[in-house]
Amino acid sequence: MGGGDNSQLISVYPEELSFQIELEKPSSCNLKIVNNTEHHVAFKVKTTSPKKYFVRPNARIIQPWDSCSIIVTLQAQKELPADMQCKDKFLIQSSKVAPSTDMDEIPPDTFTKEGDRVIDEMKLRVVYKNPNGRANLETSGMTSLPIGSDDISMLKNPTSQELATIQRLKEERDTTLQLNQQLQRELDMLRRRRHPKSGGGFSFIFAIFVGLLGLFVGLILNLSLATPAASTE
Repeated sequence: MGGGDNSQLISVYPEELSFQIELEKPSSCNLKIVNNTEHHVAFKVKTTSPKKYFVRPNARIIQPWDSCSIIVTLQAQKELPADMQCKDKFLIQSSKVAPSTDMDEIPPDTFTKEGDRVIDEMKLRVVYKNPNGRANLETSGMTSLPIGSDDISMLKNPTSQELATIQRLKEERDTTLQLNQQLQRELDMLRRRRHPKSGGGFSFIFAIFVGLLGLFVGLILNLSLATPAASTE
């Protein structure tokens, strides 16, 4: 179900929704949905807590090898959740649609499992962070840290600063991996877009252009060299 799973119709970056929580203030998270196929693909976003979140757009059709950005906004909260833990989940469904489908009016049965229709589903978890940008450390579990259990056991009574440093390194590592996956995906899309349409034609046209440019430059040089010779006569 990860963002880099090529067997899925779509990929999602990042692979979780992260919100920085402050009382009485809304918080937003951006998601990028990438169409991994040569077909038109419709997606729809669902959540277990629809009253807490605004998703714009919550459904759309993505053209082949294209992508779409959506914004998920957590409404202002009057109290912080216990231990900054969040049990909310998001589900993104995707299905192939006909190229003639209206981009703004997706058929209501698009995500109904009927007949041979294939519907992919991708689940995303929600992470709450403190205003300083760190997720809750005590409840997140040591197994999620970027070092092995043997290394953790060597830390005797780690301070909150040490735990914060470890968590920060984990977040930086995860962000780097997600960015690398996103860049690789975008490079693959560019290659797929260019290959069937241009292929070797681009190189041929470019060679002709370079040849004509060379002839033009040569003609200018010949004229410039010939002009002084004519004046001396």
